[in-house]
Amino acid sequence: MKAITSFEQLEGYREKVKASQKKDLPTVLICFGTGCQANGAVAVADAFREEIMKSGLEIDVNLGFKTTGCHGYCENGPLVVLRPRDVLYLKVKPKDVPEIVEKSLKGNEIVERLIYKDVNTKQTIAEYHEIPFYKYQQRIALRNIGNIDPKSIDDYILKEGYKGLAKALTMKPEDIITEIEKSGLRGRGGGGFPTGTKWRSCRAVDSDVRYVMCNGDEGDPGAFMDRSIMEGDPHSVIEGMIIGGYAVGAKQGYIYVRDEYPLAVKNLQAALADARKMGFLGKSILGSSFDFDIKISRGGGAFVCGESSALMRSLEGKVGEPRAKYIRSVEKGLYDKPSVLNNVETWNNVPVIISNGADWYASFGTKGSKGTKVFSLVGKVNNTGLVEVPMGISIKELVEKIGGGVLGGKKFKAVQTGGPSGGCIPDSRSDLPVDFDSLTEAGSMMGSGGIIVMDENTCMVDVAKYFIGFLVEESCGKCTPCRDGLPRMHKILSDITEGKGREGDIAVLEELCDVLTYAALCGLGNSAANPVHSTIRYFREEYEAHIRDHKCPAGVCKSLITYSIDPAACTGCTLCSKKCPQACITGERKVAHVIDKTKCIKCGVCKDVGNFDAVRVE
Repeated sequence: MKAITSFEQLEGYREKVKASQKKDLPTVLICFGTGCQANGAVAVADAFREEIMKSGLEIDVNLGFKTTGCHGYCENGPLVVLRPRDVLYLKVKPKDVPEIVEKSLKGNEIVERLIYKDVNTKQTIAEYHEIPFYKYQQRIALRNIGNIDPKSIDDYILKEGYKGLAKALTMKPEDIITEIEKSGLRGRGGGGFPTGTKWRSCRAVDSDVRYVMCNGDEGDPGAFMDRSIMEGDPHSVIEGMIIGGYAVGAKQGYIYVRDEYPLAVKNLQAALADARKMGFLGKSILGSSFDFDIKISRGGGAFVCGESSALMRSLEGKVGEPRAKYIRSVEKGLYDKPSVLNNVETWNNVPVIISNGADWYASFGTKGSKGTKVFSLVGKVNNTGLVEVPMGISIKELVEKIGGGVLGGKKFKAVQTGGPSGGCIPDSRSDLPVDFDSLTEAGSMMGSGGIIVMDENTCMVDVAKYFIGFLVEESCGKCTPCRDGLPRMHKILSDITEGKGREGDIAVLEELCDVLTYAALCGLGNSAANPVHSTIRYFREEYEAHIRDHKCPAGVCKSLITYSIDPAACTGCTLCSKKCPQACITGERKVAHVIDKTKCIKCGVCKDVGNFDAVRVE
C-alpha cells in the first residue's frame, strides 16, 4: 500500500481498483454489524466459505464474497444479499447455507422460505430494494453501508471515497465553509445547529491551534445510528473530519467512541491505519501543505458525556461534567482552544456534499431541514431497524410504510423521538413532518435519531417515569435543577403509577418542567423535562385517571389494575392455572376458572398464555 500524493494519483488508483473488479461476478454480501454478529453471522459466513469450496466454486473466481456493515433490517438478521439479482435472505442459519449455494448460487432459484413476507398482505418479495422497509428510504449517510467491506479502503475508494477530500484541497477553506452553509447541513447529534455557521465561527477565532472532534458516544437507549456508520463506513467519517479540519484550520482530530462499541473501535482503528498508509492522514496530505491526523478516545459509557462540553472535559482526562453555555466551544473548547464538535452522521455527510455540491444536498428535505436523517426505528412496530429518510417525511409514513404498521394490528398511540430527553407525539399528530423545527414545536426534538413506536397498551405516565428514571441515574449532578429536580419528578411519577398520586401533582410536575427547561446548566438538563411535559400536554387524561380514579387505562401499572377471568369466555382449558407462578387460579377442566386476587402478583402470565381472551385486566 503506497502513499498517494496527488489528485491524479488518486484517480489513477481508483481506475486501477475498478479495472481489477470482475464485472457481473455474483457476490454474496453478509451483514457483519453488531446485531447480525450477535445472531450468528460469523457462523453463517464460515458456512458459506466452506460450502462454496465444497461445491467446486471459488471465491474471487466464480463468486465475490464480502462481510459488510449493518444492512438495517436488524430484527431479521443474519441478513444475506445475493448480487446482482439483489435477493435478500432473512434470518439465515448455517444449516440454510448448502441450500442457498446449491439453488441460488449454482442455480437460479429462490429459497422461498428465507425471503421477506409482508405481515399484513402476506405478499412475498425477494428483491432487496422492493421490500417496503428499503423501498421508501433515501440513503445518503448510509450510502455505502451494506455494500462495502468496511475493512477495505479499496472498497471505499471504489465508491468515490476520498474524492471529496481531493476536491476540497483544491478549494479555499472559506469556500468549503460556504458550500457547507449553502447545503443547509445541520448537526445530526441533537441540537440541529447549522454546521457551516459553527465551522465559520471557529475559523474566525485568532488562534494557532484548533481541534475538530467527532461525537460517537451515542448514549440514547435503543439508538445505534452512529455505531452502525462507524462500523460499516468508517472512512466516510474520517474523510469528513479531514475536510472539516482543513476548512477550520485544525491539524488534530479526535473521535470519541463509547467503550461499549468494540467493533466500531476496531474498524475505525483499521481505517485510520490504512488512511495513513495511503497518504490521506499525516503530513502533506495528497501532496498539499496540509497536515492532519486523528486519534480515538474511548468513553466510559456516561450518558452526560454526549453533551459537548462534558465530552471535551472527558477527552482532557477530567470528570465529564458540562460547563456554562455562555462559554462557546468554537472559541474555547478542547484544551481551551477553538474547537468544532460534530456527531458521526454529520461528518459522514460532508464528503458527498463537497463531491456533489451544496445544491444537490439541499434538494432533499424541507426549507429549514435539508438532506436526510438516519433513525433507529424500534418499539411496537413490525419492521424495526436502521432507516434513512428525507427530512419532512411524516410520522405516519415512517411508521406505516417503512415500519409496516404496529405489531399485532394494535392501535398506534404515540412515538417518542429524540432519546431520553425527547418528547412523545400522539397519533392525532401523526401527519407531523419529521424535521428539526416541527418536532421542537410539537414538544419533542430530533435528538440523535431514535424513534420508539408505542401502541394502545402503553401507559404514557409509565413511559415518562422510565425516561426520567434513566436521566436521574445519568445526570452528572452538577446543577441543582437536575440534581434535585429530576429525583423529585421521578418520585411524583412513581407515586402516581403506584396509586399514591394526589391532586396538584400535575401542577407540581409542570412547575418542575419549567425549572429544568430554563435553569439547568446544559442542553441535556434543558431538555430533560420533555418526556413529562409532552405526555402531560397530550395525555393529561391518563394522568388524571391514575390520580383521581386510581386506574391505569393502558393496564400497565400493577398497583392500579386487577386480573379476572370472564366466565363467559373461559373454556376451562386449565392452561392459565398450570402456568400461574402463584397457583392462585383454580377451577375444574372445562369449567370457568377463578383468580384469587389476594394471591395474584399481576405478573400477566395468565393473559399471555390464554387462548380465548378470557383474562381481563381492569
